[in-house]
Amino acid sequence: MDFPFALALHGGAGTISRTLMTAEAEQNYRQALQLAAEAGYDVLRHGGAALDAVETAVVSLENCPLFNAGCGAVFTHEGHHEMDASLMDGRDRAAGAVTGIRSVQNPIRAARLVMDKTEHVLLAYPGNEELAREFGLPQQPAEYFFTQHRYDQLQQALTEGRMRLDHSEAQAPLAEPAAFVDEDPKKKMGTVGAVARDQHGNLAAATSTGGMTNKRYSRIGDSPIIGSGTFADNRTCAISCTGHGEFFLRAVVAHDISCLMDYRGLSLAEACRIVVHEKLAPVGGEGGLVAIDGTGQIALPFNSDGMYRASLSSTGSLYVGIYKD
Repeated sequence: MDFPFALALHGGAGTISRTLMTAEAEQNYRQALQLAAEAGYDVLRHGGAALDAVETAVVSLENCPLFNAGCGAVFTHEGHHEMDASLMDGRDRAAGAVTGIRSVQNPIRAARLVMDKTEHVLLAYPGNEELAREFGLPQQPAEYFFTQHRYDQLQQALTEGRMRLDHSEAQAPLAEPAAFVDEDPKKKMGTVGAVARDQHGNLAAATSTGGMTNKRYSRIGDSPIIGSGTFADNRTCAISCTGHGEFFLRAVVAHDISCLMDYRGLSLAEACRIVVHEKLAPVGGEGGLVAIDGTGQIALPFNSDGMYRASLSSTGSLYVGIYKD
């Protein structure tokens, strides 16, 4: 028996202003979202697995320099890239994730290797790259991941951090070190991800990110953490999150939505609304997510100014959105 199938994806959430977005830039974002959605949907259309569809969609986004993942990843404080990714299969809740990866062209494929080829769930750098090399995943030099826009963001963050540090020293010489004074999620957060339901009724989710601009001390957000940034269970839903990762970690967002559906019998839309708008927003947890349930219903909630997003289903038409509309 064939089921209705669908795919939804995001390219990050945060401060996305219409007034600062040129018509050309908006067209480029919309085209990239559409191409990724169509790539993942094509897998589903030909009877492929939801897990393969979300991986394909995320690879497309990782290969696009517009998004904070893969070749568009942001820079750390030290001036390199530390990328994270995860994916989960709703059939048996098998999962794989990588954190701090630096040279693998597509981190989501490294996460898939962890799930398929090891008995583990999460591998850190440098072990994750050793695994990737062992199985022949494409590697790239640092120049591949460089984009001028992301480099300029790092330079701005470093400059602002130094200015605030100078000011704090003048006012309070014995204050805490300014290691975290430059954490501004509105400027720095960004993630890509996808969720899908295939013709066999199975769900899957995948998430990939370059992290936060100017991050230090090998910071890890919610994207590679199963249950926080990514979750999939055929009984309830598949979720991929984007936003200020520390808040999504504390709220265990993806699993919380699944629990609300499982334990309280809430619909996907209602469970997403409660978590995104009633739990995250009041405490400053800015961001959003894409979600799909066992019937193919899609939810695309966010509490920020915008979220790059798209969806495509066998029972509906292509949708691409950026702003609150």
